[in-house]
Amino acid sequence: MQSHTLLTPDSFARRLAGARVTDRRRFLIQLALGTAMFTVPGAFAAELVRTPRQTEGPFYPDRLPLDTDNDLLVVNDGITPAVGAVTYLSGRVLDASGSPVRNALVEIWQVDHHGVYLHSGSASHARRDTNFQGFGRFLTGASGEYLFRTIKPVPYPGRTPHIHFAVKLPRREKFTTQCYIEGEAQNERDGVLRRITDRRARASVIVPFAPLPGSRAGELAARFDIVLGLTPEA
Repeated sequence: MQSHTLLTPDSFARRLAGARVTDRRRFLIQLALGTAMFTVPGAFAAELVRTPRQTEGPFYPDRLPLDTDNDLLVVNDGITPAVGAVTYLSGRVLDASGSPVRNALVEIWQVDHHGVYLHSGSASHARRDTNFQGFGRFLTGASGEYLFRTIKPVPYPGRTPHIHFAVKLPRREKFTTQCYIEGEAQNERDGVLRRITDRRARASVIVPFAPLPGSRAGELAARFDIVLGLTPEA
């Protein structure tokens, strides 16, 4: 069995090949600079909205893939990438005061471009894109930052496009939520999203999927910060 480790932002950038490496490295630098303002808790902490819990749903993978790193577009050492709008999904895990949470295991899972989960009970399972990992993990460091390369989510029957998240910490209950695409028309009709009745809390899980600056391949970037109900003492 081949061993795979979680990719850090630096090793993740090194893994991406060809002329686009420069663009992706530039994005990672911009990402780091963009989060610097959040490294010190202050008056803004009172403005933080705690990320609402949402259902894990029925399609957490029933058999985890051998490859569980943070690049969902390439499985193991495959050379054929998954189909879909390439998206760099990043963010930070923060406590209630705005301080970063380190050693948080962030997991994501989502449908492929056909709307199929990495789960044997998912509809149209036979059509699943086998080049799409469907699930990934990232362990946060001192900055609380996480990063995934994935695809822009697509809808499937009964749901607006979304990505599932789980945050796992030692001796803590697993935290699950979902993130959604800003401007997606189906958001208003999605029963799971509509259960978040607080306006600010609902807005906190809806994020832009915007063109990645400098990308010549039409890649996207999305940022989703997760604010847990933890105190600094915890």
